[in-house]
Amino acid sequence: MKKFGIFINPNYKDINHVFELLRRLHTNSELSFYMLPEQSEYAPKYIDILEKEQYNSVECILTFGGDGTFLRAVKFSLMTDAPLLGINLGKLGFLSESSLEELEKSIDDLKKNKFKIQHRILMKIDVKRDNKIIFSSLALNDAVIHRGDAPRLIDIKVSSNHRFVLETRCDGFIAATPTGSTAYSLSAGGPIISPVMEAIVLTPLNPHVLTVRPLVFSAQDTIRFQLLTPNHKSILQLDGKNSKELEYNDEVIVNSASRKIKFIKLTNKTFYQILRKKLNLGRI
Repeated sequence: MKKFGIFINPNYKDINHVFELLRRLHTNSELSFYMLPEQSEYAPKYIDILEKEQYNSVECILTFGGDGTFLRAVKFSLMTDAPLLGINLGKLGFLSESSLEELEKSIDDLKKNKFKIQHRILMKIDVKRDNKIIFSSLALNDAVIHRGDAPRLIDIKVSSNHRFVLETRCDGFIAATPTGSTAYSLSAGGPIISPVMEAIVLTPLNPHVLTVRPLVFSAQDTIRFQLLTPNHKSILQLDGKNSKELEYNDEVIVNSASRKIKFIKLTNKTFYQILRKKLNLGRI
């Protein structure tokens, strides 16, 4: 590998240090770097601004930041079909495989083809209103239906493949991929799922009955959430960002997407080793 996409958190306090490291790699290792036009104002002269005819040239995308930066770089990966490698500049960096201190070694491993590719599922989310699809998008981590600012619970009906599952009053629901099972869903009491599985986790947010618990569905299922609270506007959040305002009787339809995201794995560390290190799994 010699051609890399760069996606960076522009708010990182030592961004110049990152660019200096990349400049050295550009000069000493004859690497080419590309950034998206939306980040062109941060790009030093040695980094090219990616044009459409160069999409197929990008071999790997390096994301510099935390998990939020990694999630925002998904569109870069979908444009170029290049795998993602996270360089953690944040606190947890659960999606990151490397760090700034390990950057040169990581790129050396990539050049020597010392890595594996993992394929992770994406969710496709549609919002249906009055029998028309009015919004569609993708999510790598999760789709969250939330009651919004109003201090009241909302009524949600859940079905799978047009078969009724449950109806409950709650603050909302999280639909998470296995990749997202260690994010908001985990904080809300959802299960941890191996990231290479193909499943969708439904985790309720503060349901008003004790019998509504997290559920795991096959990724081949079509899951529907119907908003049943009149005169109330809820919020649909995708991968941590507000994406659509929801109204009474709207349906949020969740499927696995036809495309997957490629993750680069550089080490032989297992998913469970990462859980023990970053989330203190099993520690007292």
